[in-house]
Amino acid sequence: MQLTGSVPALTAAYEVIRQPLGEILPRLSAVLAELVPHRAVAELSTHCAHSPFKTYGAAEITGRLSTADLTPLLASGIPGRPWQGTLTLAGAERPALVVTSRATPRGAVLLLVRDADATPADEPAAALVQALWDVVTSHFDRMAAEALPGALARSRTAAGTRARVIAELGEAYSAALTGVLGVLRSRSLDDAAARATATDLAVSALVDLRAEAERDQQIAEEPAGQAFARLADSLRPLVRHSPVRLELGAPDSPRTVAADVAHTARVIVRALLLKALEQETVTRVHVAWQITDDELRATVRDDGPGTLTHGALAPGGVAERLAVLDGRLDVDAVPGWGTTVSATIPLRVSQDPAPDPLTALGERELQVLARLALGHRNRAIAQELHISESTVKFHVAKILTKLGVESRGAAAALFHAVA
Repeated sequence: MQLTGSVPALTAAYEVIRQPLGEILPRLSAVLAELVPHRAVAELSTHCAHSPFKTYGAAEITGRLSTADLTPLLASGIPGRPWQGTLTLAGAERPALVVTSRATPRGAVLLLVRDADATPADEPAAALVQALWDVVTSHFDRMAAEALPGALARSRTAAGTRARVIAELGEAYSAALTGVLGVLRSRSLDDAAARATATDLAVSALVDLRAEAERDQQIAEEPAGQAFARLADSLRPLVRHSPVRLELGAPDSPRTVAADVAHTARVIVRALLLKALEQETVTRVHVAWQITDDELRATVRDDGPGTLTHGALAPGGVAERLAVLDGRLDVDAVPGWGTTVSATIPLRVSQDPAPDPLTALGERELQVLARLALGHRNRAIAQELHISESTVKFHVAKILTKLGVESRGAAAALFHAVA
């Protein structure tokens, strides 16, 4: 695809972000192949709780890449300034182009691994790669912040599975390496030099294992204070031109929270604040997070008429998002004194999550199903998603097949039951 000119570039960006999440990186690689020839591509995107690290391309390269290769690039990269040079990747020195996103607060880095004899990309090409990566990560960030309940459920399911696998691998490797250390430290071994060398190797392996677990946690989780600060930044503009005084109570906790929990808590608090501001007599709203070992409790307290109910909060999708994370919503309204709304989200991920039928659907199919569940007809869905009506019919047929139902009504009912 020729990317010269603004229209082809916009078309390329659209072709990338319209793909299901699992196909975005391969499509981005294909779009960039002619502009910046490369053998492999990798990304590390901190908005994604369940699969922040992805690769595509030559197996001999992608099979040997890990988060350890991209974490330093994410930490040292300057958003908006592509870097080109040589890196040690997959056991060899390889030319690379590294692009750090300007569009997502916590950062996202894209790595293009090039042929050994590749010449550096020219400035316009590097700038276009930067622009496309910014568009893609902006799309990612929006999807994370406004995740449909089905997508959020898949994130939580995957996060639970990954947590279990990491724990099992950690225990297995730690046990094996600890055993090696015990043998090598035995006084029955005479070769001191060999013992010392082997001991150093085993100690290094243990350190690397623990460092890998810490890196995974840093990517998949967010410090509670930082997560709340991002929420505060998004709330202040809502009251900037309002007589309502916004009070913020940041969590007094050093712990981290899973990215899906932080995203959900921010979306819910914004929705609750907007509902509070719709009341005419409100002059003050207090927003706070409290975090314990087991849960995050987000509260929005106003001094309004005290008439808010669960029913009034339903249009914001608050209950649906909380249900996915096994959370709950409590409303304490005192007429004449105000309302306190509390959203509680468990912090412990279930190790054996209940199966979710929506996990069989792709991102586009979830988008179609969500609109179908709202009663939209094919023509309206096509207009909203900027696709043809025949494509909508194709997606609906695939949805019915994957969900094992025979009608649109049954698919909609299943969506509402799960979401």
